[in-house]
Amino acid sequence: MPTTLTLKNIPDAVYERLKAAAESHRRSMNSEAIVCLEAALMPTRLAASERLARARELRAGLAPQNFLAGDIDRAKKQGRP
Repeated sequence: MPTTLTLKNIPDAVYERLKAAAESHRRSMNSEAIVCLEAALMPTRLAASERLARARELRAGLAPQNFLAGDIDRAKKQGRP
């Protein structure tokens, strides 16, 4: 059952970001606040099969690369000071 929540003493920076997000998503400030609260407090968990399917989909979009052990060692050394 929906209920009402009143927020007080919202920092100006938070208010402005919420307002900008609401405008960019074409939502009211109230709707945007609800979406933000839901995202923060009730994150959507992906099933392992869905996560794997997404990873495969991303990988399919990449150019195939064959890395040799020497290539990997060089990359590691280049990334270190």
